[in-house]
Amino acid sequence: MSENISNVVLVHGAWADGSSWGGVIWALKSAGINAVAAPIPLTSLADDVAAVERTLAREKGHTVLVGHAYAGAVIGEVKSDKVKALVYVAALAPDEGENVADVFGRGVPHPKAPKVAPDGDGLMWLPHEAFGEAFAQNASPEVQELLAAVQRPLAVSCITTAVGRPLWRDVPTWYLLAEQDRMIVKETQAFMSSRMNATVVSHNVDHLPSLTAQNEVVDIILAACGEKK
Repeated sequence: MSENISNVVLVHGAWADGSSWGGVIWALKSAGINAVAAPIPLTSLADDVAAVERTLAREKGHTVLVGHAYAGAVIGEVKSDKVKALVYVAALAPDEGENVADVFGRGVPHPKAPKVAPDGDGLMWLPHEAFGEAFAQNASPEVQELLAAVQRPLAVSCITTAVGRPLWRDVPTWYLLAEQDRMIVKETQAFMSSRMNATVVSHNVDHLPSLTAQNEVVDIILAACGEKK
């Protein structure tokens, strides 16, 4: 590992939790890299950014920050000077003045993408069948059932709050483009990663490669750490 990078902090997206990074964490630790998952509450964009900042504050040294899906907006809002590189895994990357909904909704949705609406508490839940049809269609039925059973809802304000100047404008950035993604279509991912000037690695994977294609995710994180070119 590059002597300048000490840590990897992984941030889960909507309807998930830190366990979605389980295999990636184990692989990174096996490679000698300190890896932790930041638990974000999904209650507001500000709350989620604050949770990541608290995780970063506990780490010593330079860090690669990794975000999946909605968490792309979160890692872009982080201000910690410990962050030396970003990795977006099928993630949303609003630019200054945009919100998550702006970039998520810019393209034609996949035919199997779920329709999601807030409940009476202003929280959005993913329909049970969406975990097998769109969220992680390459996972086993057992994993899909587990994902559905433990899902964590997303507050509407998470996706309607405009972001400031994103960190991807100021630090090196990598992007794993998921070609089979049915939640965030590949055309939207291509648009975002292009305007970010990110180093793009495209794979024939679904929306949740941290569970269904761990090697590909680990490889791009190692690249950001300076392990692979």
